[in-house]
Amino acid sequence: MKQIIIQSILSILSKQDLTLQEKELMQQAFEARSKAYAPYSKFTVGVAILLDNGVVVQGSNQENAAYPSGLCAERVAIYYAGANYPTSKMVKMFITASPHDRNLQEPIPPCGSCRQAIAEYEMKQDIPIEILFMGAEGPIYKSDSLKNILPLVFDKNHL
Repeated sequence: MKQIIIQSILSILSKQDLTLQEKELMQQAFEARSKAYAPYSKFTVGVAILLDNGVVVQGSNQENAAYPSGLCAERVAIYYAGANYPTSKMVKMFITASPHDRNLQEPIPPCGSCRQAIAEYEMKQDIPIEILFMGAEGPIYKSDSLKNILPLVFDKNHL
């Protein structure tokens, strides 16, 4: 039997380490999270995506009593950007997530479905999407590409 070793490299940042652009993106992600509709899970997520044309697209999770009908914040923003700015590239994504009852300190990465959606657009645009994610407070994890958090990506090359 052979084995492979897969490593992911992430940077751990504080708010002070962020560039001015990243701080603005973080604020927009927090604003988006405040608009989340999460009456069932009581777990709110907000995302802000910077496009190469300078536009920032926001998204928040939108739940539904029929759970599979809801949508995560990341996919709300990604699909909005894809539908409204089809020729623009997604440069940077900032995600913040936390339950209603406390300020989560642990960075929360995108779920598997959102990682797959990010992978599709990263492959489509042929440049990596920088992903920064955090809880409500505390450290911020930064990945230079989705491939760091989804190293065995399934994409169009497998079809």
